Amino acid sequence: MNRLGELLDSPDTLIYGIGNAGREDDGLGWAFIDRLEEWPDKLGACLRRTYQLNLEDADLISRYAQVLFVDATKDPAVESFAVSRPEPVLDFSFTSHAMSVPTILATAQQCFERVPDAYLLAIRGYQWELRQGLTGAAERNLDKALSVLSPRTARSPRRD
Repeated sequence: MNRLGELLDSPDTLIYGIGNAGREDDGLGWAFIDRLEEWPDKLGACLRRTYQLNLEDADLISRYAQVLFVDATKDPAVESFAVSRPEPVLDFSFTSHAMSVPTILATAQQCFERVPDAYLLAIRGYQWELRQGLTGAAERNLDKALSVLSPRTARSPRRD
């Protein structure tokens, strides 16, 4: 995890929160970015949000040395959060408006001849209804993920 903590301060890093804050725990990726933006000591990494990955994201990620994708997961095998190292794979699971992280990496490789060092932080969510705000359990998982990555990114002093 220390490697991920180091990435937070690198200007060559993109931290990309994926999700929809209007669908309860699907907003975990955005909430992760929100927390980083609240911290009084600004991080060096570039912070961005998206609803879902699209073809254009291959161009965006090709401009960075490393990318940390942050997304919610429904996977019951993930207790609170999990970090993986996705590899470029054209998996053809995408639709006209959503692509997987491996497909975005493969597209960057194929079109721009550059693939960033990629990580996927999957944070466990539980509810996906059309409602603002995270569930209490998802909020705790977010806190755990942030505190393990870097002590300074744990719950901001501004928050309760």
